[in-house]
Amino acid sequence: MTQPFPGPLAGIRIFDLTRILAGPSATQMLGDLGADVIKIERPGQGDDTRKWGPPYIKDAEGNDTSESAYYLCANRNKRSVTLDIATPEGQALAKKLIAECDVLVENYKTGGLAKYGLGYEQLKAEFPRLVYCSVTGFGNTGPYAERAGYDFVAQGLGGIMSITGEVEGEPVKVGVGIADLMCGMHSAVAILAALRHRDATGEGQHIDACLLDTQVSWLVNEATNYLVSGTVPVRRGNAHPNIVPYQVFKASDGYIILACGNDGQYQRFCTFAQIEHLATDPRFVGNPDRIRNREELIPLIQAVTATQSVAYWVDGLEGCNVPCSPVNRIDQVFEDPQVKARNLTVQMDHPLSPDPVTMLAYPLKLSGTPATYRLPPPLMGQHTDDVLGGLLNLPAEEIEALRAKGVI
Repeated sequence: MTQPFPGPLAGIRIFDLTRILAGPSATQMLGDLGADVIKIERPGQGDDTRKWGPPYIKDAEGNDTSESAYYLCANRNKRSVTLDIATPEGQALAKKLIAECDVLVENYKTGGLAKYGLGYEQLKAEFPRLVYCSVTGFGNTGPYAERAGYDFVAQGLGGIMSITGEVEGEPVKVGVGIADLMCGMHSAVAILAALRHRDATGEGQHIDACLLDTQVSWLVNEATNYLVSGTVPVRRGNAHPNIVPYQVFKASDGYIILACGNDGQYQRFCTFAQIEHLATDPRFVGNPDRIRNREELIPLIQAVTATQSVAYWVDGLEGCNVPCSPVNRIDQVFEDPQVKARNLTVQMDHPLSPDPVTMLAYPLKLSGTPATYRLPPPLMGQHTDDVLGGLLNLPAEEIEALRAKGVI
């Protein structure tokens, strides 16, 4: 499925030495916006997430293939080249490819590429315009720099789990690899900023991105609450530390989110719910009052919401301009009319599947240069010959000799 727009990053080429989620999500974003992403994979092994299933793509007979849904989520708009950078021939080929690229993204352990002659300090003199982004667990400095990094570990160490979960329950991680994804997003933004600088000055640079740093940064208001007050935030379940009522409530047939972001919304909710006395009660009139007295207010609201259905509250409060929504399962998300209207999925043909494969779309809408969906997530090594022959002009017999030696 090819769109007529090349994308705003057309002409930018990325040497992608990442796997799992943080790095691949960053390079997929850049690929969606038009960059040519060359995904480097170890021959015979490839990205670990190819095997992170089930579920897998099904073939024409309904059998599992080698490509997991997890791998599909972060690897479209890339060309896969198998290359063993542990060999001298592989390192030489890597440098030839890097010479044709604007950006190198890697997520090896800190300093891990130096033993292959592909560390930033080893490359910057030869490739002064190269933007080199290292994605690690803990960064290139500090006492944890040598540790391997994992999303779950970053969520725990970075504090988000201490404020996620029920008040009396155990700490809970976010349901997706959010530390990985946020690091990927920050990395993509930093790469674009570094390219802007490179284009203005001719100078590349090194980007030191890590899961822990970006995890700490998106503690946002709770971190600032602590830094300003000295009070350590605690788990509040679905409640908000600074706004009341702003949480999940039980309806008669499910759950709703009631999000009264100001006093006017709270008062309109009380009117609709026929509990006007709670709008004028001195304990609850202003948001600071409601925060101080939340333990008394929340059970009173819960007793009322439980008497009516989810649809009653969602539809009725929408008419009062009070934010309220259901708590959708993931299947309900993709049936939601707003999600459908926003075209948040895309179908792409895949060589292993008889039917188009449905994936999440790029979420932002660029009016002049929208995201494009040019290549499905590649099979391991699918584009090795195309890239080496087309980009480096290697003859077919040389490519076959490299393959016979296990270099590609």
